[in-house]
Amino acid sequence: MAETHVLFVEDDDVIREATQLALERDGFEVTAMPDGLAGLEAFRANRPDIALLDVMVPGLDGVSLCRRIRDESTVPVIMLSARADSIDVVLGLEAGADDYVTKPFDGAVLVARIRAVLRRFGHASGPDGAAVRAEADDPAETLLRFGDLEVDTEGMEVRKGGENVALTPTEMRLLLEFSHAPGTVLSRDRLLERVWDYGWGGDTRVVDVHVQRLRGKIGQDRIETVRGFGYKLRG
Repeated sequence: MAETHVLFVEDDDVIREATQLALERDGFEVTAMPDGLAGLEAFRANRPDIALLDVMVPGLDGVSLCRRIRDESTVPVIMLSARADSIDVVLGLEAGADDYVTKPFDGAVLVARIRAVLRRFGHASGPDGAAVRAEADDPAETLLRFGDLEVDTEGMEVRKGGENVALTPTEMRLLLEFSHAPGTVLSRDRLLERVWDYGWGGDTRVVDVHVQRLRGKIGQDRIETVRGFGYKLRG
């Protein structure tokens, strides 16, 4: 089985080299670059399975690099930030990142987050799609409709008003989670567990930003905020 190829963009030599060695010991193939422009070239040349991008890198910052990658691909992206409360975290998620890890990080935690992201991307785009299909009462019901929104749980396609809507795998998993129980309030913690595969507490900003991104694609009024509890899909 081919090794998972990781693109790692980090300008700190010590962090870059130590993290590359740690990831390689865990069986990953790593292309490590010191700046954003080199990272973009490496992405286009190698088409990695996942990208780890430090927010503050020279040439082309991590947020801008994430946006450029997202314009070309749905490959999973994890942002690395030195501050958990940094606005850069939100900017990275808004640019299309799927998750983030705060520096300094434990190598085992980083590997766990990488594998969690890869698992859900594999489920979302795999040949059988079993892990992300809607749990409808009728197993044959694979086309779900919510107003002018159609969710094809077999073909992993979404249409709004008859027009195709392009979703990242994370956005698709989030929408399918809502589609499992329209009208039911889903807490941020449940969404972190079911969509992001967190077996531990996580930052709910990841959920909030992805919900906002999803709203921008399927309609701002389709997902309702229930203050103090979470979100629900309007049927």
